[in-house]
Amino acid sequence: MLKVFLIEDSLLLQELLGGILGELDGVEFCGCAEGETEALNRLAETPVDLVIIDIELKQGSGIGVLDALQTDSGLYGSPGKVVLTNYAHTTMRQRCDRFGMDAFFDKSMQINQLVEYVNEAAARKRSSP
Repeated sequence: MLKVFLIEDSLLLQELLGGILGELDGVEFCGCAEGETEALNRLAETPVDLVIIDIELKQGSGIGVLDALQTDSGLYGSPGKVVLTNYAHTTMRQRCDRFGMDAFFDKSMQINQLVEYVNEAAARKRSSP
C-alpha cells in the first residue's frame, strides 16, 4: 500500500481529497494536517510514501515542510513530495523545485491529474519487489 499524507488548510479540500484518496486501489490515506508544525510532527511519528503539500497553510508554509523533508531524511524518511497549490506560477514551481519537489499541481485545474499521479505511484509500489 502507498501511504499518503495530506497537508492542506482547507477543510473542504481535506474532506474531498481524503475521500478520493481513501478509495484508490493500493492507497492508504494516512490523514491530514493544517499547518507546518503539526504536519512535521505527524510525519516524524508515522513515515509515509507520499506527501501532498499546499503552499499556504494555517501555520507555517508548504515551503517549510518541503525544506524539512529535504534536509532531514533521517527523521522523515524520503517520501515523494507533491505540491498542490493555488499559486501555480513559474516562480513558485521553481522555488519548490529547489526544495526537492517531485510534482506540482494547480488546485483550480489539476485535481484529476493529481489523482492520476497518486494512482500511478500506487501501481509502481505494487509492482516493485
